[in-house]
Amino acid sequence: MYKAIAANKRNTVVILVLFVIIIGGLGWLAGYLYSSYSLTIVILVFAIGFAIFQYFFAASQAVMQSGAIEIQKADNPRLWRVVENLAITTGQPMPKVYIINDAAPNAFATGRDPKHSVVAVTTGLLDIMTDSELEGVMAHEMGHVQNYDIRVSLIVYGLVVAVGLIADMFLRMAFFGRGNNNNNNPLVLVLGLVAAVIAPIIATVVQLAVSRQREYLADATSALTTRHPDALASALEKLEAYGKPMQKQTTSMAHMWIADPLKPGLMNRLFATHPPIPDRIARLEKMGGSF
Repeated sequence: MYKAIAANKRNTVVILVLFVIIIGGLGWLAGYLYSSYSLTIVILVFAIGFAIFQYFFAASQAVMQSGAIEIQKADNPRLWRVVENLAITTGQPMPKVYIINDAAPNAFATGRDPKHSVVAVTTGLLDIMTDSELEGVMAHEMGHVQNYDIRVSLIVYGLVVAVGLIADMFLRMAFFGRGNNNNNNPLVLVLGLVAAVIAPIIATVVQLAVSRQREYLADATSALTTRHPDALASALEKLEAYGKPMQKQTTSMAHMWIADPLKPGLMNRLFATHPPIPDRIARLEKMGGSF
């Protein structure tokens, strides 16, 4: 398991480097096609600035988008006690705890580091989980924080949005920015269209790769923390059986939830932010034999 964790962390570094290459390549292409390498610098500065903005403010945006309400111990002693015990066990600061009034069973964590972390669960999840299953779920979410998954996902999310905005700029310039001699070249239009179509797809695939790897890693962390992987496996089985779309669905934060919050469909399955639950359960059951 430790080898898998190390491999996932190495792969994440590679993926982030790939993002930088994608954005740098788009910036260079823009500068080349429009004979203005100052445009390259503008694009790179914009992408980095947007990623920094997301790093500091995306967590609060996620909380607002989900409709989560912060609670204290008296509001839900059961949930608070589980989170508090896990924080003590792992040596993490106590995260802020939120509850979302939604019948769909789900949970997520966010925050740029353990000192600024947030965990949130839906009322639907609290209703169907036993204490041990709830502990497994919250250990999974706090595992994201412990492994700095959330920091990575916030940066990746910011870069994905930046790539999309840059690609949209390419598309607009290809169609509407053809006033100078260079832009009258059909090659400019073709390359602009290709960049506008391909870049967001590549960025999305990279984002999904990060998300799927991190879900496996958080599952493994939960098993290691609780020493009870079967509890999380049982919780995932319930999420598979009783899962349904969230009332407030946002594609941008779909990768943060423990289960996919979006409506099922062919495209959602193809570009799923989560690995299949049966695969996750099989891995947890395999881990159970080692404890």
